[in-house]
Order: sequence, then structure tokens, then C-alpha cells
Amino acid sequence: MKRKILVVDDEESVRWVIGKCLEKADYTVEYGVSGSQALERVSSEYFSLIILDITMPDISGLEVLHDIRSRGIEIPVIIITAQNTVKNAIDAMKEGAFDYIAKPFDLDEVRLTVDRAINSYENARKVDSLTATLNEAIEMHQGIVGKSPSMLKIYKTIGRIAGKDLTVLIQGESGTGKELIARAIHINSPRKEEKLVSVNLAAMPKDLIESELFGYEKGAFTGASIRKQGRFDEAAGGTLHLDEIGDMPFELQTKLLRVLEEKKFYRLGSEKPVEVNVRVIVSTNKRLEEEVEKGTFRGDLYYRINAITIVVPPLRKRKEDIPLLVDYFNEKYSIDLATYKKTFSEGAKKIMLQYSWPGNVRELENTVKRVIVLSSENMITSDVLLDAAPYLRGEKKETDELFGEFIKSKLEVFLHNNREEASGAIYNLVIQKIEKPLIEEVLRIAKGNKKKAAAILGINRNTLSKKIEEHGIQFEETLQ
Repeated sequence: MKRKILVVDDEESVRWVIGKCLEKADYTVEYGVSGSQALERVSSEYFSLIILDITMPDISGLEVLHDIRSRGIEIPVIIITAQNTVKNAIDAMKEGAFDYIAKPFDLDEVRLTVDRAINSYENARKVDSLTATLNEAIEMHQGIVGKSPSMLKIYKTIGRIAGKDLTVLIQGESGTGKELIARAIHINSPRKEEKLVSVNLAAMPKDLIESELFGYEKGAFTGASIRKQGRFDEAAGGTLHLDEIGDMPFELQTKLLRVLEEKKFYRLGSEKPVEVNVRVIVSTNKRLEEEVEKGTFRGDLYYRINAITIVVPPLRKRKEDIPLLVDYFNEKYSIDLATYKKTFSEGAKKIMLQYSWPGNVRELENTVKRVIVLSSENMITSDVLLDAAPYLRGEKKETDELFGEFIKSKLEVFLHNNREEASGAIYNLVIQKIEKPLIEEVLRIAKGNKKKAAAILGINRNTLSKKIEEHGIQFEETLQ
């Protein structure tokens, strides 16, 4: 289909000359005689390009251009001016013109400028389309999969906070996908064009964490033969993800708090501060509030990083997402491993739904990959699944059975360590051992409210008070 161009000039001779030139170049040309007519035509028709005279009796070409851009119409515009002045050139480009042509103009120049403008615009739209497709693919393959209420809540939270330059705390068990959440926040933030740098503090020797994060100067210590930049330097302008923040040495927590508050740090061996522009996201599989109570994590740092908290649920708490995850990993590894996509039977999926997945999404991913690699069958039945992943067998058990297995595994050790004390009094001893941690955990769940705790335990509040005193249980009592 021919590209359609609108030529707007109050001089008929100018319109005729430009029109004939462009028609010879195989363009369809429409005409306008005033600025208001140009706005009317552009509002109701699509043009590949507009040529506007800068001086017209009702509305100037620059005003028309401004109006077009304010409506969000991005098609290329070429301005014609009788006065080839610096001001006209600057004004035209400021308003978003592709180029301007001064009268008297060369027709070859007009045609070449039109060709460049249209090709540039169409190529830019192709790039935008490809970028949108790529971004959609990136979002689809971030590995965050799920439609459960808890995951939908996380998606909404990411959408709300990604554009705000705040520190984020992500909590969840190992394997739940905390790093994927951090990546999603980064990709959807204004810092997405810069680096996302992830550091697993638990996997790093404690005496190297400081130099790894902040770098060091030459001669800072034995072996420091050159200056080395740290991860804060590497993430400049972008996002730094500190995974397993709960494992950061206590003495370094003070330094991290200072960096978050002052936006600067000191390399080892240097007294000169380094300004830092980094968004920090932290994650942990620990309950930091409990670590604060134990004295292993600084309270002031905890309160500084938990303004925005995302809790990633374990897979056993969102089992409705398991079929989606199985399909996702099946698709992913059939491509990555260059093999046929498998089909999981309903029986196989049922087994996977019954399993508790202590390793969470990471364990499920490895299971699907293992099955795809080890099985030559296209249909993954229950038998095929259990042959490849025998640990899935017989996972579903009643609560009584689980308690029974726990008692059986612990009782022998208990009796061995308390042989004489336990003789003839095993019932009371076991009950005492279980009763204290049970009451402590229920008080934690009830947030220190003894009335609620007694209701959960199914005992009288006075009885609970006596048990608390008997076991010497320390807690902060609340009324709510």
C-alpha cells in the first residue's frame, strides 16, 4: 500500500511542486491550505508524514506541530520555512519536527528528507515492537509463575513498589524464588537499563564479605596489590540484591546501615568516601524479627530495610500453582535440553500435588528437569515419574502418622540421654519436654495474647498462666 503524505501550505504553487515530486516517488499526496485544516485532517485520517509551512494565515506550522504532539500523534513532520534562521530551526526541532527545509528548496532534497523521515519512523516502530515482544518474553520467563491469591498479591506489590526507589525486604524459605522477585522489581523499575548485581552472603566467607561489597585500596592488607572495586561500585546506577542478609556478620551490619542512610561508603584502606547511587533489595530465609530478639541482627538495620516487605510463600502453601509450574518448566527444559516436550498424566500431577516440596520451587524445577532427562517416554505417567524421582513416593501422610514418626525417631535418643531420670517417669518427662516449646510457639502465634493462646490450646487461661510460670517462659504480654 502506498504511503500517504499531507502537504499543508497556503501557496498553491508550493503545494503543486512538492506534490508532483512526491507522486513521482510513488507516494500518495493529500493537500491542506491552513493550519486548522491540517489539524482536522490529521484527527480523522492516518498519514505517513506531514509537511507543514511554518507561516500560515490562521495557525502557524509550529503551533500545528505542537498540537499534534500534545495529542500523542508521533508521525514524522517536516517544517518548511521561508526564513532559514537559527531560531526557526531550534523552534522546529524543540517541537518535535523530524527536519526542516528552507525555501527555495531543492526537490531532490525534499524527496530524500521525506524518504529518511518515513524510513526512520517505520524502523523505530519495528524496534519498539521488537522491544515490547522481548520485554514480554523476559517477563514471561522470569520464572515467577502462579495464579494463587498469594502470588497475585506479590505481583500487585511489585507493580506498586518497582518504580519507587525504596529498599525492599524479601522473606521466604530457600527455593521459593526470592531472587526472581528481586529481578522482577529491578526489570520493572527506572533502573532497568543498568545492572542488577546479586550477592549471596551465606555462600561467602565472612572475612571476605566487607572487601567484596565495598572493595579495597592498593596496600589495604597483605596481598592487596591493586585497587579493587566492590559490588556497590559494580551496581552503580542499578540495583544491588543482598541475598541471605540474615547471615551478614553483625559488625558489618552497622556499615551497611550507614551506607543506606548516607548514600556513601568507604573502601578498605581508604578515608575518602565514595558516593553511591544504588537501590538495595535484601532477602533472607530467616525470620529477622527473631534474629533481632536473639541479638544476632541489628534492630535499627531491620527497621531500616523492612519498610517494604514481600513474603514469598512456600510451595506447599500454594499447591494450586504446581500444575502451572510443571507446565512452565516442561516447556523451558524441552527447549533448553533440545528434547520433545513431555506430557504429564493426571496421575503424575496428583503425586506432585501430594508431595510437600521441602525444597520449594527449586526442588520442583529440578524434578521436572530430572524426569525430562531420564525418561524416554513422551507421556510421564505415575510409574514413569516415580522411577525418575522415587523420593516422591508415599509422601502424603496423616498428621497422627507424622507425629508418630517424630516421636519414634526422637524417643530412643531421649531415653539414651536420660536413662536413669526417665526410668518409670517417661510420660511426665516427655510431656514436659513438649509442653514448653508448644506453649512458647502458641504465644508467638497469638502475639502475646494469653486469652487467644489459651483458646488455641483448649485450656483455661489460669491454667496457661500456671504453665507459663512453671516453665519460666518469657514473653511480652499484649491485650490484642
